[in-house]
Amino acid sequence: MLAALVLGGAVAAVAAVWRPAIGAIDPSARQPFEPDLVKRGRALAAIGNCSNCHMAGAGKDLAGGVAVPTPFGTVFSSNITPDADTGIGRWSEAAFRRAMRNGVDREGRHLYPTFPYDHFTNVNDEDDRALYAYLMTREPVRSATPENRLSFPFDQRVLIAGWKLLFLRRDTYHPDSSKSAEWNRGAYLVEGLAHCGACHTPRNALGAERAGAPFAGGDVENWRAYAINADSPSPVPWDADALFAYLRNGWHPDHGTARGPMAQVAANLSSVSSDEVRAIATYTASVFGPSAPDRRRQAETVLAEVKSMPDRALGTNAAGASIYAAACASCHDSGRPVPYGGINLALSTAISSPDPRNLANIVLSGVTPREGERSPIMPGFASSMNDGQIVALLNYLRSRFSNRPAWTGVDQVVENTRRTQMPPLRTAAGQGQSHVEPAQRDKP
Repeated sequence: MLAALVLGGAVAAVAAVWRPAIGAIDPSARQPFEPDLVKRGRALAAIGNCSNCHMAGAGKDLAGGVAVPTPFGTVFSSNITPDADTGIGRWSEAAFRRAMRNGVDREGRHLYPTFPYDHFTNVNDEDDRALYAYLMTREPVRSATPENRLSFPFDQRVLIAGWKLLFLRRDTYHPDSSKSAEWNRGAYLVEGLAHCGACHTPRNALGAERAGAPFAGGDVENWRAYAINADSPSPVPWDADALFAYLRNGWHPDHGTARGPMAQVAANLSSVSSDEVRAIATYTASVFGPSAPDRRRQAETVLAEVKSMPDRALGTNAAGASIYAAACASCHDSGRPVPYGGINLALSTAISSPDPRNLANIVLSGVTPREGERSPIMPGFASSMNDGQIVALLNYLRSRFSNRPAWTGVDQVVENTRRTQMPPLRTAAGQGQSHVEPAQRDKP
């Protein structure tokens, strides 16, 4: 009896883990796709931000190799061009759909959830077909995916089957008949292909999104993905119009400029139908929820004071005030429009955020304008300011332009940001150094 139970348990375990391979197809025998289907797939791929996750910095579009850091090690994105040997050129549409819905590749291997199939389960058959058509009509690129660098036991794909049993929920999107068609379209995109919660939702110890904290903020590549619900740190509450402009253009005068991974999202959405972006904005505005009366009053106060913000921090941080006056005030206090005027910093979410990482990133790396557009521009100060000066400036900005408590550990944040985000500085002799010397960092 005991042997039968053990055998039965073993069979059940194998059944839970094992997935059959799906037969390879001959790429040359694949039927051509309708141009309209490919065009639709291109727009869907932009909404899904596919290129940015599947293209390494100096690589080819969709050829993979992007290193995705996780608490368990580094996972590399795969080649999703139609190359027959290193890409997905031998995948049938059924194999592609299984990867999207179940996180299993053509050979039957479980995929790591850095590929956000926990959201892609909500993508319907028609959109999967359009995405497949688009990918299979791209230029094939021969580029093998690097081996993942994961510690034991997380390098064992068998564990992913258990992860799925715990956290993978299918068909979580359901249309709401009480809402508009635009709202429902936005919900379908945000909860599915756009996978906004993958960045904007905190994760538990096993790397799954915390079900009880949707859109409460997350961590992405040394950036903070802000809460996009009622806990948003934005000084002025978001509405659908502001979200549309921000997602479409990459900035909004009352909210600032998209940077880091969010800049890539906005760049992709700039090529998508305005109706799709409007739908995303409409749904996301409902996630933020209606602005409470006290929040609205706070926003009105901020907007009223924005032209005459008192310098509350001058007496306590003269070094930061001096740096601000020399490096920042000519743009941010000028009232000029973009590209030569900066957002009034009393409206900056980065300054009002509970985490200084985004502000450190922006001050160090600056803001690159969007090609061919009148968009915000700002120089980076990584090479002209040492760590101590950056810390003094960040603390000054926090004290002067927000009514939030002072940050702690800003010096460590700046040091980490310079090390992880900035290229090595060059000395006069041409020797590389990751940051200024400790003696310099201690000086304001």
